[in-house]
Amino acid sequence: MEPTEIDPIKYGAMWQRVNDYERRFEVIDKKLDKMEGQIEELLALANKGKGGFWMGMTIASSVGAAVAWIAGHFKGG
Repeated sequence: MEPTEIDPIKYGAMWQRVNDYERRFEVIDKKLDKMEGQIEELLALANKGKGGFWMGMTIASSVGAAVAWIAGHFKGG
């Protein structure tokens, strides 16, 4: 066999490896797409939680201010 000739057995083995890698890349690509979706969901939940926290702080400070005003008004101060 000359050095420029292609060995069909080695070529077939290489072809099979390439196909196996392509299948692996497809699986990895699907997993990455799924993970991206999950990360977006987590980010949305985090933003909701952050908004809930600030709403709670607003309500608590409003109630605190109202109680302080009422206490100061009844105290005569």
